[in-house]
Amino acid sequence: MLALSIEVSAKSEKDSTIILLFDALSRKDEYVRAKEQRIYDIKRLLQMPDITDNQRYNLYNRLQDEYHAYQIDSATLYLEKNMTLAKRLGNEQSLIDTKLMLCFMYWQNGRFFEAVQLLGTINRRELDTMPKNLLISYYNAHKRLFRYYADALSDKNNDYYKRSRLYADSLLMIATPETQDYNLWVAEKFTEENRTKEARAILLNLLAHSTKEDHNRAILASILANIYKKEGNIEQQKRYYAISAICDIKNAVKENSSMQALALILFKEGNIDNAYHCIQSSMEDAVFCNSKFRTYEITKIFPIIDSAYQAKSLKQKRQLQRYLLIVSILSLLLVLAIAFIYLYVKRIANIRKELSYTNKRLKELNNDLQLSNEQYHLLNDKLLEVNRKLSETNLVKETYLAKFIDLCSHYIEKLDHYRRTLSRYAREGKMNELNAELRSSQYINNELTNFFTNFDETFLRLYPTFIEEFNALFPEGERQSTKPGEIMNTELRIFALIRLGINDSSQIALFLRFSITTVYTYRSKLKNKSLFRDSFEEQIMKIGR
Repeated sequence: MLALSIEVSAKSEKDSTIILLFDALSRKDEYVRAKEQRIYDIKRLLQMPDITDNQRYNLYNRLQDEYHAYQIDSATLYLEKNMTLAKRLGNEQSLIDTKLMLCFMYWQNGRFFEAVQLLGTINRRELDTMPKNLLISYYNAHKRLFRYYADALSDKNNDYYKRSRLYADSLLMIATPETQDYNLWVAEKFTEENRTKEARAILLNLLAHSTKEDHNRAILASILANIYKKEGNIEQQKRYYAISAICDIKNAVKENSSMQALALILFKEGNIDNAYHCIQSSMEDAVFCNSKFRTYEITKIFPIIDSAYQAKSLKQKRQLQRYLLIVSILSLLLVLAIAFIYLYVKRIANIRKELSYTNKRLKELNNDLQLSNEQYHLLNDKLLEVNRKLSETNLVKETYLAKFIDLCSHYIEKLDHYRRTLSRYAREGKMNELNAELRSSQYINNELTNFFTNFDETFLRLYPTFIEEFNALFPEGERQSTKPGEIMNTELRIFALIRLGINDSSQIALFLRFSITTVYTYRSKLKNKSLFRDSFEEQIMKIGR
């Protein structure tokens, strides 16, 4: 069964009609099973004992009625059987009726010579003594046959077209005006005369009185869509082709034209996915039905739509592979970052161990040696400096370690959620949603904003007077100020990183997602504006001490 992926919005009646079409298409197999059950029930009646030829004729007629727009070969088979029965029964009226129906089946199956030959076996004069409906069917068969030959030629004013119109006029002369067929033929005549407004009014009235979603309603909607096509009304054309296709699907009609016409409209609008699903369904129906005429019509546009669909699918597949690679790389970098944190914690533990050893050694020296006062103070100062650095290191470690582990956990969860979302879109074939998600930069921008906010808050907890001490290095008019809702601006973040010991411009550029040139420009500009041009960055390192 055809897998569907439709992306339409029910903001108008035409949109809801398209949605109903694809809903019906998704349940296409259910309607086919119902059709097969009806056929099976009729065939069971044929197995009844002592069935008469008249009963068999009627059952064959019911089977051809089920098959005529479903499987042409089967419909042809039962009509040919009925011809044999009609001859055996000596029923000339049934024989002519069967011949006329069989002509249409031959024509649908591409057996045009046989259709013309069979039509020629009907004696026109004999029809005058029979019911009027046979004469109507006779004229209608000639009208459709000559119209097919006329449409096959590039010159629309050819002799076949004129002969078709003569038979159409004959139909109007003998048909009963109150019938639907009569109104359809009048609408067809008006359309050919470019009186589309009058033709449209007739068809809209017929459609309004058509309450059942049967093949008859499908025909009315299809003809009305063709009128809108002639008027150039694309939206109404799509709507009525969709209504026609819905009725055909629900009645398991395989010999249809509306789905093919709708596919071409959607393709021209750039809706490749839905156009492909429509033309694929139409091709499946034509092949199943074995309608050579319909298959030929579809093969003229199927390769074009299929090629566009395959090209789009290949492009989306490549995009998906590229973004999955990026996600994998980011995941790897996250693992490396966690490993770095582990090594950093281990290093801090070694520093503590060394400090413990230094304290122990100092006590031993104080006990064993009578150090001079000067040596003692010197050693004590060094110890205080080590303790100060260790305290600062511990503060940085505890603050950043907790924050970094929290961020790592947060980003791992977000990456996993992003990966699962992309995977679900790919698995369900929602290529439009997937493409929109992959092309959007909103995700990265939001996470970058959150990252800078976390950095600013964490840094200012370590150095709460940083902004005030930083501005004290500049004249009154050159001091930094932040925008509403902003904790630190770009200049402050650059020198915050320098205060943390990250002095390399390339590392700062990578951190802030700027070019190295931009970072160098900021550093030089602020240095030249400061009160300490020769020792500006040394003054930065003293902030917070």
